[in-house]
Amino acid sequence: MKIALAQIRPKLSPDNLDKHLEYIKKTDADLIIFPELSMNGYKIKDALLEDAFSEDYFKNMKFDKDVVLGAAIKQDGKIFNSALYIGDEFHRHDKVHLPTYGVFEEGRFFFSGKEFSTFNTKFGKTAMFICEDVFSGDSIDFVGREKPDLIIVISASPAREFKDGRLLIEEQWEAILKNMAILSGGYVAFCNRVGFEDGLGFWGKSKVINPKGEIETEAVYFDEDLIECELNNHLTFTQKYFLRKEN
Repeated sequence: MKIALAQIRPKLSPDNLDKHLEYIKKTDADLIIFPELSMNGYKIKDALLEDAFSEDYFKNMKFDKDVVLGAAIKQDGKIFNSALYIGDEFHRHDKVHLPTYGVFEEGRFFFSGKEFSTFNTKFGKTAMFICEDVFSGDSIDFVGREKPDLIIVISASPAREFKDGRLLIEEQWEAILKNMAILSGGYVAFCNRVGFEDGLGFWGKSKVINPKGEIETEAVYFDEDLIECELNNHLTFTQKYFLRKEN
């Protein structure tokens, strides 16, 4: 099975579908993953009420491969920052942890999701997280307990603070993502956006991490990119065997 990560620069607009279709056509992967809020742009603010989508809009979409994308979803008078898995089965994850500090204002505009969950795909047991979700003890505990075969993390992470020629935030991300891969014995696919919005610069460097905590492939800094990775089911099985617990 092959996955692809589409590290794109969305417009600050609900008019991003053509960009998604362009990248979907570029790859023969079984699954393509887009970043957080890839259908809307990140700093939506007051336009959120007009620009949010209904879930049915995406449920009616059909592609020649599975697709994960990010969108603002309105439901029952509330708006959520959501990750949507569109394939033979449809699954939605609403961002649980909304950053509302410093440059982040998500808690002012979105409602929080209630929980993390797993669902079945052609890749096995799958889980989705959105950016700040993984910077929490409950997500790490969930991954260690559920041990998904594939963990999908979509993000709109802005660049900040360089250290020894690298972004400090990238070092922090790598530590968390590798930890999740090792604890689960599964693959971790991290898709981060690029571009600039309202003074924020998004750094990209999307990557796939294998069940041993090693980076299999990664995208470039600060520019659009498309990367692909073949997943090794034997490696996933082996790592999960090592993680088994005696009753």
